[in-house]
Amino acid sequence: MKFIILFFLTFFTHILYAADILQKDDASKVDPMDLIAIISVSKILWTLLFFVIAYIFITFFTKALEFFAEKSSKARITIKGLIPIIRIALWAAVIVIIVKVIYHPPMEMLMTALASVAIAVGFATQDLLKNIFGGIMLLFDRPFKVGDKIEVGENYGEVINIGLRATRIVTPDDSMVIVPNMELMNTSVSNSNSGELYCQVVAKIMLPIDAPMDKIRKVAIETAQVSRYIYLNKPIEVLFTNRIYQHKSFLEMKIKAYVMDIRYEFKFKSDMTEIVIKELLAQGLVNKDELE
Repeated sequence: MKFIILFFLTFFTHILYAADILQKDDASKVDPMDLIAIISVSKILWTLLFFVIAYIFITFFTKALEFFAEKSSKARITIKGLIPIIRIALWAAVIVIIVKVIYHPPMEMLMTALASVAIAVGFATQDLLKNIFGGIMLLFDRPFKVGDKIEVGENYGEVINIGLRATRIVTPDDSMVIVPNMELMNTSVSNSNSGELYCQVVAKIMLPIDAPMDKIRKVAIETAQVSRYIYLNKPIEVLFTNRIYQHKSFLEMKIKAYVMDIRYEFKFKSDMTEIVIKELLAQGLVNKDELE
């Protein structure tokens, strides 16, 4: 659909210019045949063909980048962050090549046409332009990149695409959330990893109020270190908080550790919770009934 939209944008740019010059006074002596030379059936067909080829090439190229990004853990975030910028640059180059090579209009004609299109589109698609402006600002300001885990409102997930109109996020339950870019510009966004491959994960375990905190803290830290998903270059923290539930006091233990690859965030959280509970039970620091 993108190449069709771009095709008609280019085509109607020249139509608007044609209408403009035909309204000039007789002194200009514009020959309508000049318009046919600029906007001909053959040129329209060449434009359509070029857009089809460009669409196939850009799609293949970006898919190839995504493939190589998934193969490289260290460069995955960097490559995915560059894909939206590369895509926009390639489409901009396609439009420039078509206008300059296929139509090659005089500069006066080009400026007049672009001005006409800008005014018409500006009035007709104000909300769309706001989202496009927001998308451009996101690409330059970069509060997050493709591959980051962000939270927007009630939605949390991995950014898989930053488009000109909207940003796509995949949630942990594999749902696709499409957020308009202007909403992202006007809303607080929480970024879990800020372009890094690793991020902090918090696992919570409820314990009896009289549990031996010092021993449990030591066991939790030592046990969490054996998880295959842990990033050991960052510290592990264990915090305790008193919680009231159904008129009873409990200790809420938070284990804060870093996962080596943000894609394994929830696997790491589950793994860390499971192995810590098993070790606490094995050492008799808590009873099974107390964890239910």
